[in-house]
Amino acid sequence: MSRAQSPIEVPEGVHLPIYMDNQATCPLDPRVLEAMMPFLTTRFGNAASRSHSFGWEAEQAVEAAREQVAQLIGAAAREIVFTSGATESNNLAIKGVAEANRKRGNHIVTQATEHKAVLDVRRRLEDFGFRVTCLPVKPDGLVDPEEVKRAVCAETILVSVMAANNEIGVLQPIRAIGRICREKGVLFHTDAAQAVGKVPMDVNADAIDMLSLSGHKMYGPKGVGALYVRRSGPRVAIVGRIDGGGHERGLRSGTLNVPGIVGLGKACALAQEEMEEEGRRLRTLRDRLRAKIESGLEDVRVNGAIGPGEQRLPGNLNMSFPGVEAEALMMAVSDVALSSGSACTSASREPSHVLRALGLDDDTAHSSIRFGLGRFNTEAEVDYVAARVVSGVKKLRALAAQTGVVKTGMDLEPERVRGRG
Repeated sequence: MSRAQSPIEVPEGVHLPIYMDNQATCPLDPRVLEAMMPFLTTRFGNAASRSHSFGWEAEQAVEAAREQVAQLIGAAAREIVFTSGATESNNLAIKGVAEANRKRGNHIVTQATEHKAVLDVRRRLEDFGFRVTCLPVKPDGLVDPEEVKRAVCAETILVSVMAANNEIGVLQPIRAIGRICREKGVLFHTDAAQAVGKVPMDVNADAIDMLSLSGHKMYGPKGVGALYVRRSGPRVAIVGRIDGGGHERGLRSGTLNVPGIVGLGKACALAQEEMEEEGRRLRTLRDRLRAKIESGLEDVRVNGAIGPGEQRLPGNLNMSFPGVEAEALMMAVSDVALSSGSACTSASREPSHVLRALGLDDDTAHSSIRFGLGRFNTEAEVDYVAARVVSGVKKLRALAAQTGVVKTGMDLEPERVRGRG
């Protein structure tokens, strides 16, 4: 949509469309691209080639990135295994531990609002005879550590609880859960794809044994991630998922994605330097967006814990607008990139399993929008988005009142030229 076509005045300096879906993916930071470029062009060696300078140079770059990733989460470089992203890391961690420890037990504990990359692994393991306890969450989206403690039994080999939720942004009580697992002698894995680089993570202070992360969630490239695997106190044994060549200590064979790994390392280094300041800025923008929407509309709700204590990602805001279909609202504000749920399940018409786990009914879940603010969003963009959302919700509610139904997907701006910007 062009500036002239927008029904709301577009402030100077705001360029449409506006991207506000940073939980789905983040734009590549130009500084990350700059670090990657030599390894996409002249420094193209295979990191496993040990007989010439091209390979040595690539290997040195990979090991430097491994150190950068490790420093961000308080790990040792030798505990970092490079993967294609958090989904592969989750599969490697959970399936790898299950296979390595099957003689000791067959019970795994997780919770209801996990990403599908964990929940689908759970179902696959159940097909192979494992028993999985899926804990409920409270209405604020948080799992009770005492529920975790009660769920652990003699056959439990692993607890997997995500650090930050991809839809509602809540920060789970990872440190408390980690301590429980350590006391019980059970391994603890966390899917930290949404948390790493946005909030402090320390694998030792939090008693984490395995941690999954992904480059594109922290302004790095897509297609690269890492799995932290503890090497001592306890040493974690897992079985690799990809054989052939023995790369990454035999846990993940295959030619290393050197440019992607360099980009991931740079993204981690930038996050470590800028996280605190960026977090403060994003909380301010998020709270401004929420306040402007709430002041312009009645009957809206925030999904997930928010407020004192900051049990939420600084850039996440998930809101329900009863009486309005999320799909219709996103069409009404099509010059803003928003989401009605996880990007991995956005094609599904089923209500979000995360919002249902909070106790929302189907209609309220279907009226929910995720706002994902990020490094490159501005205050002017926030003000514009708030005005667009308020206007869109009012129009859709008025239309529903006139017709008696919610018009899913109706175009509220027929003069708009479809497909532009």
